[in-house]
This record gives sequence, C-alpha cells and structure tokens, in this order.
Amino acid sequence: MPTRSQRRAVVWIVAFAAACGLECAIGALGQEKGKLADDTRTKETTPALRLKTGPIYTAPIQVRVDWVTVPVTVTDSYDRIVTGLDKKNFRIYDDKVQQKILSFSSQDAPISVGIIFDTSGSMSGNIQKSKDAALEFFKTSNPLDEFMLINFADVPHLISGFTSNFKDLEDRLLFVKAGGRTALLDAIYMGLAEMRKADTQRKALLVISDGGDNHSRYTDREVKRALLESGVQIYVIGVFEDPADRDAPELAEGPALLNSLARASGGRMFSVEDPDELPDIAEKISIELRNEYVISYKPSNLVRDGRWRTIRVKLDPPRGLPPLSVYARSGYYAPTQ
Repeated sequence: MPTRSQRRAVVWIVAFAAACGLECAIGALGQEKGKLADDTRTKETTPALRLKTGPIYTAPIQVRVDWVTVPVTVTDSYDRIVTGLDKKNFRIYDDKVQQKILSFSSQDAPISVGIIFDTSGSMSGNIQKSKDAALEFFKTSNPLDEFMLINFADVPHLISGFTSNFKDLEDRLLFVKAGGRTALLDAIYMGLAEMRKADTQRKALLVISDGGDNHSRYTDREVKRALLESGVQIYVIGVFEDPADRDAPELAEGPALLNSLARASGGRMFSVEDPDELPDIAEKISIELRNEYVISYKPSNLVRDGRWRTIRVKLDPPRGLPPLSVYARSGYYAPTQ
C-alpha cells in the first residue's frame, strides 16, 4: 500500500503534467519512480523499454559440405571431344567404393577462368603468339563467363580481378612485355587464392608458360596440395623447346611439373613447339571446358579424417564407339568436421 507521501507525489506529477506538458511530466515521473523504488526497497520495477541484441559469435561459421563435384572430359582416339553420353554411361568410385550419381549435367554452364601468363625472359620469343592465344580463348567464351588475369616474371602480378568484360583484359595484355626470371609456382598459387573470389561453381586456370620455374618461394608440393584442396582444374599450354635444347634443369623439369599438376586436377596439358599453334590450342581448350560432363555425388563411405580420397571415373560407353579416354580429378581431401 503506497504511503501518504507517495500518494502526494503522484498527485503532484499529474498537476505538473497539466502545467508543463506531457514530455516534462514523463521526465519527472522517471525521477520519482527511482525515489519510490528506493523507498519501498522491493524487487518490483515498472516495465521499461529494452533493446534486445543477439549473442556475438567470435568463432568462424563452418559449413558441412558432403557433396563432391567432378568435371569429366571424354575424348576419342583422335583426341576429339566426345559429347552425347548419358548418366548411365558413367560409373564413379570414391576410395574404390562405387557411388550413386545424384546429379549429372552436360550443359555449357558459366565458368570462372584465370589466365596465368608467363612474361619471363625465356618467353620473349613467344610473347606475341601467347597473347594471341589468350585473345582466342576469350573469343570463344560464354557471355556469362568471367576471367581473371595474372602475369608473372620475377614475381606474379594480378593484372585484373574477375570480370566479364574481356575487352578490358585485351587492352591490358597489349602493354605486357617479357623480361626477368620465372616464378611459375608462385603465380599458380596466387591464381588459386584469387579463385576463392569467383562467382561461378566451375573454376579453371589456364597456364601459358615454358615451365621453367627458377624464382618461386612456394614448392611444387605446396602448390599441388593447394590445388587439390581447391577443386580447380588446370589446363596448360606448354611452350616448350626441343628436349635437346633444354639445357637448364628447370626447363628440363618444367613439362613434367606442369603435366603432373594438370592431370591431378582433371585438366590437361598441351605441348606446343610451333608458336603458330598457340591460338588453335587455346580455342581447343575453351571448347573442351564447354563440353565437360559434371557429376556430383554424396560419398556413402565418407570419414571426416582429412585424409586423401581417390576418385576414379569409368565409362560404360554405347556399343560401336572406339576406345575412349577419361580425364577427371584424381581425388580430394576429406573434411575434418
């Protein structure tokens, strides 16, 4: 029960409201409520407006990804692209266990492609034809494709992030000149890092180089690990000298290094000894990327241990076809959570 002094206070507030307006009265009421609470010394309080805020999460959000997507290229004995195959013509194995194919597509879906362009001194005699090859690749693109361009000599440089306006990339290529040493592995590593910014689900790197790395900080093992973790395909146009003329150790080892990276990722390497062939090879790779089969499955035997798991794709082709070759990524690292 309010005391006599408390009842007088309420009467005073009502009178004060009439004199100075509602806004002043509300302020006075707040002060008087504090006094009343102190006087009564109870836990009962008048409800007040509170701003609710959600909890602050400082740990990173982790998403469980159980699906595995595998781009697959099929060629015949003449190295021609084979199209028209169906889901029933493919079998896929994860760590030797056959999997159920949950998604199958052979459409020309948009793709994000990073061009890794060698401008080191060893490419000086082939720099113009290499530019022509990159331009030819752009010309056969899908309007929804996006491109990124990195050139490298002593160090890699990001000339342009992802863009669908390849005309801008053509203009930037005009000013590229050859000179310096060769940081090939560093450039590929940068390309894989930039691929995280891509907007499409399909991702590939096109490397145009003679393969003679002699100035990288990253090792081939580090780059291969990053490649296999990324799911990015690598296609290589190798501008190689005749084997007898590869006197430097890095030039002798370059083709094997690039071929190893390409095959592990599900891509391919094309060796070019005649620079005039460069634009035709670039067009061939562009067409190949646009005629891949894309298979997705959810591993039935997945163990979240972070270990390497092999992928193998087999064909059950229709009768009457000649022997066919299959190109697909060699595996992936299992998630840990």
